[in-house]
Parts: sequence; structure tokens; C-alpha cells
Amino acid sequence: MLSLASGGARIWQNTLSPRDAACLLAGSRELISLKNTMDSIMTRWLLLISVILFVPAVFGCSSVDYPMKKDYTSAVWEVVWEDNFEGEELDRTKWRPEISCWGGGNNERQCYTDRTDNVKVEEGVLKLIAKPETYTEKLYPDGMKGAPGANRTQSYTSGKVRTRGLASWRYGRISARIKLPSGLGTWPAFWMMPADDFYGDWPLSGEIDIMEAVNLGANCEECLGGIFNRTSGALHFGGLPPDNTFWYRHNEEESKFGPWEEWRVYSIEWGAGLIQWFVDGKLFLQIYSDMWYTDSSVGASRPHAPFDQPFYLMINLAVGGNLVAKNGGRLDPKAFPEEMLVDWVRVEQCDVDLATGRQCMVDSPWDGEVDGPW
Repeated sequence: MLSLASGGARIWQNTLSPRDAACLLAGSRELISLKNTMDSIMTRWLLLISVILFVPAVFGCSSVDYPMKKDYTSAVWEVVWEDNFEGEELDRTKWRPEISCWGGGNNERQCYTDRTDNVKVEEGVLKLIAKPETYTEKLYPDGMKGAPGANRTQSYTSGKVRTRGLASWRYGRISARIKLPSGLGTWPAFWMMPADDFYGDWPLSGEIDIMEAVNLGANCEECLGGIFNRTSGALHFGGLPPDNTFWYRHNEEESKFGPWEEWRVYSIEWGAGLIQWFVDGKLFLQIYSDMWYTDSSVGASRPHAPFDQPFYLMINLAVGGNLVAKNGGRLDPKAFPEEMLVDWVRVEQCDVDLATGRQCMVDSPWDGEVDGPW
């Protein structure tokens, strides 16, 4: 009977989602434990049928690997942190501008400064401004190993703000309404990094890229409409370089206006064992924890590592860099100055499920494909 039920579960694994297949197998093991009290062939067949049809209902897919919604009516996202940029200057109880010239480890060409030339709040909007100018500043930002390091001179300046040391969260819906810059060499990002590097140095502790874009509005033969009009979401994890890896997906669809011409809301829903990416409320990427891992020994007994720890927020406008080049672009000095505009940023958590966040998450099927390393 054990082999029969296991075989049935394997057959259904071929047609079910990873989440439901895992639930089915877990439930099978529970039901099979009853087999010693069931002697007749008919009873054993009934047992198999119950495994296939009723395990999700009986056991609720409430395994450690894939916690699921249990109450669709009472669970709601509750705002726990937000910034609407209503003042005349950056709220430094919420954000700290990064000061560095190291290039982000991606061969970026900017120095990030704490000047209103590059970071400004004006008319209810945060403006991160990239401009051409020769500038010299410390190499590494506060909090980074080796900081401050020797000075470095770059050919551009820009803005980057972080909640590091001020606020971080584990699980929730994280959103921002943003109007992106355009031009060859622009690289805006809205992303998250681990607050404490619990599992070790990057990317052992993970990285969540809620939104990235490069070269918007420039010519692109492989892009829809022949121009760069796509944003993307990504997840970085694995081992220390060069054994790191990632998943990503572009969000690209026909639209009268590009993301540099109109405001859009970029979001993730992040819960135990699952992260989902949205643009204007439309799901375009979904990754379960059986698709990520950390090589850290600390994560060996933690099924959702490294994305089970608090992360902080960052928003920045980079100039040039590896992602620009990998997308067939180059840095065009004529594209600058440019600016990234942020209307608001919001963090919500599940009011009745802070432990996993899953009861508030959109529970809809996604039939897309996740892309691997470039």
C-alpha cells in the first residue's frame, strides 16, 4: 500500500503545482500511517482515493513548507510603515541617504551623495537625480565591511536612500508608486536587503529586487515595440560568488505609455515560502521556497532560508553598470541629467498572520515561467 499511495502521489505531482504536490505527499504520509488498521483491498483503494481527492481539504496544506490561507474573510493587509513625502525635505527618521562611490559591485559609474542636488523632496515627491559631474567621495557606505575605504572619483552623481538601521520587516506587502527615468545608462531600482546578514555575506542572506529597469525608451530589437519598455523582478540567493545564482522575470506588455511616461505601482507580497511580484496589481512573477536556497550551514534546518529574516528597503538611481551592458546598452552621456520620482512607499503586514503573512496573500494561479541567470 505504501508504494501504491506514493506512486499515486507522484503521478499527481506531474499535474499539480509544487505547493499542492508537496501538500499531497505530506498528507499521503499521514494517511498511510493508518494502513495497519485497514485489511481489506476495498478499504485500501478507498484510502488511495481519499489521498488524491481529500488530502488538501483534510490537512489544509498547512505543512511547514507551504503554509496556506485559512481565512479569506478576516485577514487584511494593515499599513505598518509609509512615507508620502509630504514635507519639504527627506524624513530622516525613515530614510538615510547612502554616501559612497564604490559602484555597487556592478561597475556603476556614480557617487551617491547626501545633497539636495541628488536627493530632494519637492511637491510631495521624492526625487533621485542623476547628473554628470566629477565627484570624489569615500568608497564604501556606512555599515559595509571595509567602510569607509579610500576615496574614489566618479563621473556622475546620483541619489540612493535606505531604511537600514531605521526599519526592517519580515513578510508583508511592500509597494511604491514610481515614475521611472529613461535613457541609455539609467538603472533605477526598488529593492530589499537583509537587515542582519543572518546567513552570511551576499548572497547567502538573500536579495529581493522588487523592481529594476535599464535603458528605458532606448532602442531594443528584442523588446516589445522595439524599445526598452520593460521592468523586472528578481531574487538573488545561493552560495558566495561565483556560486551565487538568481531567478528573474521581465514585466513587458503593450501599453500606450512607457514606465518613464506614467506612474506605476510596483509591489511584492512576501510570506513564508512564497514571494509574488506585481505591477499595478497584476501578478507577473511567483517564486516558492523550493526554488531558492542558501549555502549557509545556518540555513540547513530552515526550509524558507534565506528569505525568512527581516529585510530593509532601498531606492536608488544608478548610472551605467553590468545590467545596462547585459541588456545591450551603453552609457549615453546625452541621457543625463535624469530623475527617478517616487510618490509614496508603503509597507503592510497581515493583521491576523504576522508569523507567515500567507493568509493575506493573493491566492491565484500563475502559469508563467521563471527565467534563470543571464
